[in-house]
Amino acid sequence: MRLTDLLPGAIGIVKEFTDLEMSVKLMEMGCLPGSEVTISNIAPLGDPIAINVAGYQLSLRKQEASTIILQ
Repeated sequence: MRLTDLLPGAIGIVKEFTDLEMSVKLMEMGCLPGSEVTISNIAPLGDPIAINVAGYQLSLRKQEASTIILQ
């Protein structure tokens, strides 16, 4: 399951990333494997997506969010 498949309010756990370059950026922002992720908001047109991770809110483009694989 990808992060973009998660419904707002549902909780997922980061398993891995599909893009090596993007994974480095995401991990620097606290989105580490094993972290709980919750989608808090989705923009009206579906892009960007606001997620809660590591105690703060992070806004990701849909393409960036699709590189995150959840358990």
